[in-house]
Amino acid sequence: MLDASHLIVDDARAAFVDTGTNDSVPLLIDALHQQNLDVGDVDFVFLTHIHLDHAGGAGLLMQRLPNAQCVIHPRGAPHMIRPAKLIAATERVYGVEMTRKMYGDIQPIEESRVIVATDEQWFDFGARRMQAFFTEGHALHHYCLHDPASSGVFTGDSFGVSYRELDTAAGEFIFPAATPTHFDPVAAHVSVDRIMSYEPANLYLTHYSRVTDLSRLTADMHAGIDAYVDLAMACIEDDDPYPRVEAAMREHLTGRLRAHGFQGNDARIGAVLDDDICLNAQGLVSWLLRLKKQRQ
Repeated sequence: MLDASHLIVDDARAAFVDTGTNDSVPLLIDALHQQNLDVGDVDFVFLTHIHLDHAGGAGLLMQRLPNAQCVIHPRGAPHMIRPAKLIAATERVYGVEMTRKMYGDIQPIEESRVIVATDEQWFDFGARRMQAFFTEGHALHHYCLHDPASSGVFTGDSFGVSYRELDTAAGEFIFPAATPTHFDPVAAHVSVDRIMSYEPANLYLTHYSRVTDLSRLTADMHAGIDAYVDLAMACIEDDDPYPRVEAAMREHLTGRLRAHGFQGNDARIGAVLDDDICLNAQGLVSWLLRLKKQRQ
């Protein structure tokens, strides 16, 4: 899984933002040791949201961090304390075998070690202050973290996906994350604007780390959300909209990459984007089905 877990260190205290999967946990512990820190020096594990590529390793990591508290959105906290429904929802997307292969045995987090975040709540560790603020659109259980010390925001998936393999001379390439099951284009636009209201110089995406050309990328995100709506709405009357939505998503992202100056062939694009194309198409189909139900 292509995820960035960010380790923030301040005055010999530390926090993680997102964890990746169970397989990531040894790497996160090693990252601590590389900074001459121990597991007891971590005060917080911030989970921007509870999709298992971001939070699947949180329970196992918390077992290794004796002093840490896990900060979770109120809609997500119950599912990390008792993850059975979360696992079942993931299995509906990926299937049982693939879910187990990707995420392993998801460990619960002790309720006493969970902080249920409130919108605009501040968290202190070392000499640092960070503020959680809620951002829907990708998931109902999503928040971002404003970090004034770095003039940054840790965005989870609320500011899309930007793989370094797709950077060109034109800069960073970005696209919205519309994965199942809560994609909401109106809320996604609002979340992008809320992130930028903090006037950051840096955004730290879980997929994948720091981006800085924020004026252009903000415009690209808004245009991308609108493009997703258009390509999905073209298929709203289909009995099974997924095949056409998936094909349109592939054509859209490939065309944008070509216009961005990416020189790799279609096979190279597919190697990087196939999973995102399929998941985004599923997310758009979920949104279409909700929209059709509302109109009935």
